[in-house]
Amino acid sequence: MMLLSRVADQLLWGARYLERADATARVVRNFTEVILDLPAGVASSWEPLLAIAGSREEFDRGHVRAAEQDIIRFLVADRENLGSVVSSVAHARENLRTTREVLPRAAWQTVNDLYLFTGREPEAGVDRRSRIRFLNHVTEAVQQLDGVLDGSMLRDEAYEMWRLGQSLERADMTTRVLGVRAAALLDAPEDRDLDYDDVQWMGVLRAVTGLQMFQRSTRGPIHGADVVRFLVFEEQFPRSVKGCLARIRVALSRLPREERTVPAAEALEAALATVPVTADDGAALDAAMDRLQIALAHVSDMVHATFVAAAE
Repeated sequence: MMLLSRVADQLLWGARYLERADATARVVRNFTEVILDLPAGVASSWEPLLAIAGSREEFDRGHVRAAEQDIIRFLVADRENLGSVVSSVAHARENLRTTREVLPRAAWQTVNDLYLFTGREPEAGVDRRSRIRFLNHVTEAVQQLDGVLDGSMLRDEAYEMWRLGQSLERADMTTRVLGVRAAALLDAPEDRDLDYDDVQWMGVLRAVTGLQMFQRSTRGPIHGADVVRFLVFEEQFPRSVKGCLARIRVALSRLPREERTVPAAEALEAALATVPVTADDGAALDAAMDRLQIALAHVSDMVHATFVAAAE
């Protein structure tokens, strides 16, 4: 069945917004746990969260300080911030509200329940005493939705559009985590306290739910270069950049007018090829992640031009 352009766009963005809510919840939860685990006296800052979210300038326009509560409220509960958890869930629901005819009924119910939960007590995601519980609820709800779609949705154009949106957003978040947190660790001063390097690199992996799978695939102590290689090139890990790119190509190949999106997909793969295999230079890694983010945005633009704008 040929998707209406409106439905295609809403599925794509519904998936992206939910993946954004999930990814932001994971990153904030992980960052909170890492900072709370650091001993007194070890320097820490909440500001890297703004860099990962790509919203430093927007935050600065409305805030005079960058304290923990201000940053967490902005990223979790601020309805004016399109990238916050609460706002992302609300926009996902709005996009999916009129696509219920192509989604399993249980999927819509899960999204609606999550919307009601996040809208009821958004400040629970800010307070340290309830933050982890709130964020866990968000990630578990999105995982539940993923299971519903995987187990009961037709593998048709609607499904591929959903997976395309999810994979684009997922790849974008992984590149942001690498470009901010991993790059900063690679370029950390040599006189830093090495006792906490492992904790920091474990935090990078946990931010994308990759610690256990990394430990399965890589024996021995955690080295930064190994973490970067895993999160960029391990195609068998679904949140790695290469794994996401593979699913983007599969989704595009199963959608009509594939030939229009091939150049953008090839440019994305070319950007991946520029990532240094031996990751020991934080600035070079950050620059490579920037190139990937630009290429991902170009794929998104071409998908819109092919499936939405062309049909208007």
